[in-house]
Amino acid sequence: MADISVVGAGLAGSEAAWQLAQRGLKVRLYEMKPEKMTPAHTSPLFAELVCSNSLRGDDLSNAVGLLKEELRRLGSLIMMSAEKHRVPAGGALAVDREAFARTITDAIRSHPNIEIAEGEITAFPDGECIVATGPLTSDGLIPAISQACGQADFLHFFDAAAPLIAAESIDMTHAWFGSRYGKGTADYINCPMDREQYVSFVRELAAAREAPVHGFEDSGVFEGCMPVEVMARRGEDTLRYGPLKPVGLRHPETGESYYAVAQLRRDNDEGTVYNLVGFQTHLTFPEQRRVFGMIPALAEAEYLRYGKMHRNTFLNGPALLDRYYRLRSQPRIAFAGQMTGVEGYVESCASGMLAALEAARRLKGLPPLDFPRTTAIGALALYVSGGAVSGDFQPMNVNFGIIEPAAERIRSKRERNLTVARRGLEALDKIIEREATGR
Repeated sequence: MADISVVGAGLAGSEAAWQLAQRGLKVRLYEMKPEKMTPAHTSPLFAELVCSNSLRGDDLSNAVGLLKEELRRLGSLIMMSAEKHRVPAGGALAVDREAFARTITDAIRSHPNIEIAEGEITAFPDGECIVATGPLTSDGLIPAISQACGQADFLHFFDAAAPLIAAESIDMTHAWFGSRYGKGTADYINCPMDREQYVSFVRELAAAREAPVHGFEDSGVFEGCMPVEVMARRGEDTLRYGPLKPVGLRHPETGESYYAVAQLRRDNDEGTVYNLVGFQTHLTFPEQRRVFGMIPALAEAEYLRYGKMHRNTFLNGPALLDRYYRLRSQPRIAFAGQMTGVEGYVESCASGMLAALEAARRLKGLPPLDFPRTTAIGALALYVSGGAVSGDFQPMNVNFGIIEPAAERIRSKRERNLTVARRGLEALDKIIEREATGR
């Protein structure tokens, strides 16, 4: 008999199941794939990356870099697989998404303390459970969540995925390999445009035909995954200050600078698939071929996956959840992942980690760890459970603004952030020591 159930084998659910099992608990992991797929998923593997293959910056002066280091120290399965299957991406941690997901799937399926229950469920399992069904929770389970939360309608926003392009179809006579400011190795394919090409591109992009998405409005888009066509409608130069920013990108042979530059990032270890960076979209597939083909290097591009948009659902965390991601009204039920209102792959993993560690403590009769706001993992949970007025709550990436600031005044932003990061890791190490000794 299982000690605890985890529903959903995405990033958060996979991390939660692994951490619980590693602590000797019997886990039943429910996953509806491949029997039933969501509009965004294409693979039967656990921990499938949908929107991008990047886990973002790795430097400790960046809040997500701090969060990743905390997860590494806590023994994260997600981070272990990411490090094993990382692909060149300058200062970012990007992965070969299929190899990444396969490693996690194999680890979980082979763990002696994890039982996989395949198929969709429509009610919460008995006993303690962590619900990590993600922002595309199936229609069958939504009524049970709604009833448990006491609200008929969940908050939601619209999320979009960028296209994947076959490397051999990119016209390298109109592109070059290189990183912004020469940071890292030449990890990106840069596709330049002159002013005339860019202005024509933006004009066509803003007017291009979109695929229907029920209830979609520009105001309902999460800023971190803003479709390029929405950005184009905000003004001619918006894209030049966003995904087509040319600053720091010069041709390595001629030294030439350009009016706008689109970038592609390697999406697999072999370098045969590239992600069109920042080009989340919900244009129709023919319009994606037509408009993105106006970028000279992509005139004959072969699309291995077109961009897609889908509705993401999340809970009103401050009104419903405590600092352990548990429902205040039914503490046996915890949530993890994007449904809680954390945004991003690493943040989803972190919520699964924290929910699992605290659940394991409860089941063993130990006091909670209570990750403090000096840590990134703790600050994220405290933000979700009460860091915003409930009516204004929106999904949040980890950032130094939600972490307790440094006590001393430090003028340099980088040094200030590094001071906060070092302090957070010291606090985390004490928590790790405390857990290791069973206190």
